[in-house]
Amino acid sequence: MTSNKDNDRNDDRDLAIQREILSGRKFSLAEAIGREGGSFLKGDSPVPKQLQAIAEINSFVKKNLSDPSGALVVVLSTWVKTDLRVVENLDSPLVALRQILSSLIDNQNLLYEFVRQVDFRWGQIYDERPYFQQPGQAAHPNDEYTHESVRLQLIELLDIVKSQNQ
Repeated sequence: MTSNKDNDRNDDRDLAIQREILSGRKFSLAEAIGREGGSFLKGDSPVPKQLQAIAEINSFVKKNLSDPSGALVVVLSTWVKTDLRVVENLDSPLVALRQILSSLIDNQNLLYEFVRQVDFRWGQIYDERPYFQQPGQAAHPNDEYTHESVRLQLIELLDIVKSQNQ
């Protein structure tokens, strides 16, 4: 076992060696910051928790949402990226996703806006004029993203999220 005196001598020796190494160098602010900040992220990921949570949600959505055209996944990813519930649930991103999906399903006006954005994105992807379904009107027969079809897909995804959180 080493005593405190031995530890103190080792620390003094280490400091003396470090001073000797640095004595021939010119002072540089960048080097000083590098030396002091070298252990700043020790043990932590350099990727911020918010980006980790967003990535986890987006990965889950891509894996569990059937969307051949891809517009629904893209728009949902955009909504996730800007939703404050993700920041409030950094340690449990699927809780944030559950809340986002529930709000889309439960709020008809929000759902209509979401579907409008999905239709718009579909038009951009395929360079075609999208079919914008109006509230209370029947959907165009060729419309891939109707209010009801998107709502059902979101409910399906919400059920998967709920089964993961149990």
